[in-house]
Amino acid sequence: MSLRIGDTAPDFQIETTQGPIRFHEWAGGSWVFFFSHPADFTPVCTTEMGRTAQLAGEFAARNVKPLGLSTDSVKEHLAWISDVDATQNTSLKFPIVADPDKKVAALYDMIHPGEDDTAAVRTVFIIDPDMKIRLTMAYPMTIGRNFSEILRVIDALQLTDRMTVACPADWKPGDRVIVRPSLSDEKAKEEFPQGFETLRPYLRLVDVGS
Repeated sequence: MSLRIGDTAPDFQIETTQGPIRFHEWAGGSWVFFFSHPADFTPVCTTEMGRTAQLAGEFAARNVKPLGLSTDSVKEHLAWISDVDATQNTSLKFPIVADPDKKVAALYDMIHPGEDDTAAVRTVFIIDPDMKIRLTMAYPMTIGRNFSEILRVIDALQLTDRMTVACPADWKPGDRVIVRPSLSDEKAKEEFPQGFETLRPYLRLVDVGS
């Protein structure tokens, strides 16, 4: 199944390290950072799980719940979490889906046969409180994810939901953003009384703070 931006994230019921969950119910009106990894007790995955745990406060501040997945069992996950905590100097509190039969991995197209026939690649789904997929990324097994980018895109998505703006290349919180072309100058003046700079009729920059 190929999932696209704007699709409803498929619901599922599954065992996790924190007991059984039904995905949509578990999300409970929060954003979700749903991410897969190839296997437990592997080096890159250990650093990624640790980094997610270290950033627990950053995710919470954005109303985001992390949810990990691999095609290993709950028992293996729980044993591995001890290694994650010890080697990454953290305390992993978010649930990890146990998907040994690859049901959810198949539902979310996390297994790419050209990379590996059985293990999930490093996929990322950012899902909003309405359970709509807002962003997808896929990394090869040998490359760890950039968590600064993951937080950046969550910030950008939440900002562009609040305001009629778009984020330019390399945008980070505090940078100027683009007034969307769909907004007339008259409406833009109402929404942005602080004013905006017009570089071209289709390229207007505005400072909306951090």
